[in-house]
This record gives sequence, structure tokens and C-alpha cells, in this order.
Amino acid sequence: MRKIALLIGLVALVSATAASAGGYRAPRNAWGQPDLGGTWNSDFGLPLEATPGVPLVLSQAEARAFARRLSDDVKTYASLKIDGEVQDLADHNAQGGVAVVQGERRSRQVVQPADGVIPMTARARAQVRFVDNVLRNSTEPPLPADGPEQRPDWERCIVGQGQPPIAITNGINPRLIVQTRDAVVILTEYGPDLRIIPLADKHGPAVLAGPLGDSIARWEGETLVIETVGLPAKDAIRPLPTLLVPATATVVERYTRVSASELLYQYTVKDPSVYTGPWLAEYSLYRTDKPLYEFACHEGNYALPDILAGARAQERASAAGK
Repeated sequence: MRKIALLIGLVALVSATAASAGGYRAPRNAWGQPDLGGTWNSDFGLPLEATPGVPLVLSQAEARAFARRLSDDVKTYASLKIDGEVQDLADHNAQGGVAVVQGERRSRQVVQPADGVIPMTARARAQVRFVDNVLRNSTEPPLPADGPEQRPDWERCIVGQGQPPIAITNGINPRLIVQTRDAVVILTEYGPDLRIIPLADKHGPAVLAGPLGDSIARWEGETLVIETVGLPAKDAIRPLPTLLVPATATVVERYTRVSASELLYQYTVKDPSVYTGPWLAEYSLYRTDKPLYEFACHEGNYALPDILAGARAQERASAAGK
């Protein structure tokens, strides 16, 4: 365990060092910290792992063709066809192309291992393939539906796309970062998810961890490192892209400002029950002057009562069939 943790830290440190190798040094705030304050946005579609036959770095023409391929693939998912907004987002992402990270068009988030495949146990990989297959072929994942408490937090509007780590990138999802002497505040629009993260070396009591887990932060040179534990067991499976984050996992996120307008976001998940070796994913956020807007999830959340009503209808039909 300690060896794996050290390897993950080394990989991330090397990557972050390479990110700032161009000589850029972030301006300092009133407390002498690298200034990450402001609103930073992601607006692209990007797979988590490697697509067979597709290299990490693409030319402009390859990037546009790959983005169109991703858009067309999204439209084949049965679980997404019922949401017209998803189809529009897929076309929007195709027009913009895949992500740009430090001037490179990227085809995936995972950069370590070099083959772009996350090292998993056989059981975990089978679980990922099962979830992907269900999402592609079914309009309703086979989750318990006896009551709302059994459903995932993201489906109940308790969390959005700010639950660490943020692997989903489809659509516009800005993050507002505010720094103080003793804490970092991150507000993600899609949710909205608010994290108040103390600069500390010790986590709080496990019983106090909320839907966004228990996070603490520290500075490693130019990089803000955030460690999160205690994430909800019911949110262990993150969809689109499918990522496994058990309640026993430790999530490590890294924010490094690499230019006046670009913020490199890196993350990994450590849990020996799922991951057999270190891995690292990354993409860039870009500064925007546009404000965050209210994300009124609860007001428009017709899906939850419909899912529960559908489950009751299935039960009645099954009983009648017997």
C-alpha cells in the first residue's frame, strides 16, 4: 500500500513539474499562495481511458474526426436517447473538438499508465464492462427502486458533477475557486456542489463526511493537492464515463496553474480492492469571465418519481403475469 501511494505521488509530481517546466509561475495571492482564484471552465467531451487504435495526442483534423466519432457513439446509448439535451451536448462537443491540454489535442484523460488503461482487478474490470453494457443497451440501470433513499445521490440531485474526482466532462461545467489563508472553496455549477476544504493534515471524524466526502488540502510547490475520503458507498459507481470510487477509496486531486488562462486538473483513485497499480488522469480547465448560474436540479427532477412509479408498474405487471 505504501509503495503504491509513493508511486502515485511520484507520477503526479513528475507530471505537475513537467506542466510548469515552461517557466510559468502563478501570481501570488495575499497569503503568498499560487493564485488559483476565479472561474475555470470545461467544455468538451473526453473519454476516461484509451480508445483502441487512437493515440493520446491528435492532430487538429484527427481531433475533429474523433470528436464526431464520440458524438455519434453517445447517440447510440439507450440510456441517453431519452434525454434530448444529451444529444444536443454531443453535437456541441463534436463541433468544438476534444480537449486541449497544454496545446495538445487529447483523446483521453488517463496519461499514466502510458497505454491509457487503468490497472484494475479482474472483478472491477468486469463490473465496469457490465455497467457500460447496461448504459448502452438499457434505458434504466438495474438499481434498487423501493424508495428514493436507495437511488444514487446524483440521481436525487444531492450531488451533481462536483463530487470528487470530476471525471465527467461532457457539457459546460465551470468551477469557481476562492482561496483564504486557511481553506480553499470550490463551487461547481453543475449541482451546484460546494466544497469548503481546509488546509490541514488530518481528516475529520468519518461520521461527519457528507455526500462530497471529507476533503483536506495542502500545497506542494505550485500545486494544490486535495485528498478526499469517506465518499458515499451508494455513489461507488460513477456513470459516463464509468469510474469506480468505493467508500474505502482515497481520491487525490491536483490543481496546477500552467498559464494565465489554463489550470491543469489531475486526479487518481487509490483503493487496492479495485486498482492494482498507480494511475493518473488529467485535463485542463480554462479561465472564463462568465458567471456561474443556478443549476435548479430539484425543480426539474421528474426522473426520480417516474423511476419509482415505473418500478411499481413493473411489480404489478410481474404479479399479474404470475
